[in-house]
Amino acid sequence: MGSIEIRKKMEVKLRKNESSENLIKRFIRKLKKAKIVDEYREKQYYKKPSELKREKHFQRLARIEKQKRKEAQERED
Repeated sequence: MGSIEIRKKMEVKLRKNESSENLIKRFIRKLKKAKIVDEYREKQYYKKPSELKREKHFQRLARIEKQKRKEAQERED
């Protein structure tokens, strides 16, 4: 298996009177916000261009459906 290199600087410094558990929690939150773990998982396996195109298509459809449901909900209220 090949190595995956993610080049984003991620630094979390220990605050005054902060426990190591809180430091780790902050670090994990920062990782999630930067979507580094998601990016790593996506790049772990090769996806054919047609698969990527298909995924984007269905994501776009889901976004449109969600918007329609939201607009219908607003009209009901």
